[in-house]
Amino acid sequence: MKTYKELHKPASEFKSRSEYLEHELQIMKPRRYKLNLPGRDFRFEWEDLVPALAGTLGIIAMYSSVMMAWADGLTEAWDHVNLGKDFAIEVSRVEMIIPAFLFVILASGFFNPRANLAGNHGPMIPLIASIALAGAHPLALAILIGVFGLTLSFVKGGSRLVNLTSKGVAGGLLIFLGFMGALSQIKTIQTWSTGLESTAVESGSMGYLGLIILVITVILYSYLARIGKRWLAIPACAVTALAIALIGGAGFDIQFTTEMGLPNLNPAYWWGSTDKGWMLGLPTSQHFIASLPFAILAVAMWSPDFLGHRIFQEMNYPKKTEKVLMDVDDTMTMCSIRQVVGTAVGGGNITSSWGTYMIPAAIAKRPIPAGAILLGLMVMAVAILGSPMDVAVWPPVRSIALLVGVFLPMVEAGIQMVRESACAQAAGICIFMAMVTNPVLAWALAMFLDNNGLIGDKERAKKLSVVDRIVIPLSILLICIAAVLTVGMLKGSYGIEAFL
Repeated sequence: MKTYKELHKPASEFKSRSEYLEHELQIMKPRRYKLNLPGRDFRFEWEDLVPALAGTLGIIAMYSSVMMAWADGLTEAWDHVNLGKDFAIEVSRVEMIIPAFLFVILASGFFNPRANLAGNHGPMIPLIASIALAGAHPLALAILIGVFGLTLSFVKGGSRLVNLTSKGVAGGLLIFLGFMGALSQIKTIQTWSTGLESTAVESGSMGYLGLIILVITVILYSYLARIGKRWLAIPACAVTALAIALIGGAGFDIQFTTEMGLPNLNPAYWWGSTDKGWMLGLPTSQHFIASLPFAILAVAMWSPDFLGHRIFQEMNYPKKTEKVLMDVDDTMTMCSIRQVVGTAVGGGNITSSWGTYMIPAAIAKRPIPAGAILLGLMVMAVAILGSPMDVAVWPPVRSIALLVGVFLPMVEAGIQMVRESACAQAAGICIFMAMVTNPVLAWALAMFLDNNGLIGDKERAKKLSVVDRIVIPLSILLICIAAVLTVGMLKGSYGIEAFL
């Protein structure tokens, strides 16, 4: 059997750039947990810069949001804890150096290119304040997530859950998450632009600036999709939003406060005592008990998250590219190990499959390894330079990057998956349940109903075993219900207090 190097042909031999990229995907043979080398097993292409840049912008926004949420929540929960913006930026930089080198560059770049990068668990961000107030400890939470994730990946549970989720349920989940995420970013931009009124001296209200940025973004995104260059959306739209904001006079709103240099990389500084770092010390048994339901919830939410990212590859890659599709179980393994190691050295991120990298990479028809290496180098460089973080977290840049790079493509992918009436029915139930409760329960309940022929394709249920129809879906549903009720996720909507 010929190797990738022997099958490779220069781009000049193909009629189009797209054909060349598709051929590259079809001839790759990634080595699982073995050294993969540039030239021998994969190549760098200029298209790899797009997902690398998109992932860098996305992860800075996500990490900073996570750390600020931890800072606010822990400060409120503990009398002796007083954490602020400086802490959030410093601990974000820790996450962007050590884990990026170990689990982005080395793991996904060189040793297992079928494991998608371990990034951020976006849906968990709104829960972080509740996690802190429940008495949880970031390190205890990380250890539990790692143990549960490794257990599930060891028994191939991740890939099995993906196979048990039909296109209708997955499509409904993508539509809901994409739509809600898009609304949140639109609201962020609107809040930012109207908030400029208090600082504008001569021009008066600047609320119109957010509307201009959003309108031009939609036009630019539509044009890129029209000409088949949608994979350029994140850098093109983010830079455009930055330029419009600066031209519109909002430049005074940027605060360059992060200095160049390395953060404190000593784990003892972050966890060694209660007067520095996280100011929490090492976790106790009580911390583990308080963290337990949130850890179960985080791992339960991995499968639909992973599924959404793999779907983007399947939709954009040509046939005969199964060898380069992300492996759900390997990705779960890397996320689990990265969760423990990243937090042990001082971080606080709750990890999952890296969507702001995978979605643009899939659209650009690029495999994982080359872009992963570039992304890891970019993330580390930004963490050391410092000041680019201040630009990347600026609302018009951060929100537009997330809007066009993650949430709009999620809505589009979901719509494409529910073209059949049976799929549309399952998607509708999933969306409705997500609106009534939350995406976790919606996924679990819709999967159970769909696999038993109560919604969606009735013929599909006949092909499943009793374990796949009842045992696994019902177990997942009961686990999700218990976790959601335990941590009080329904308190805001229905006044149901947390059981913890």
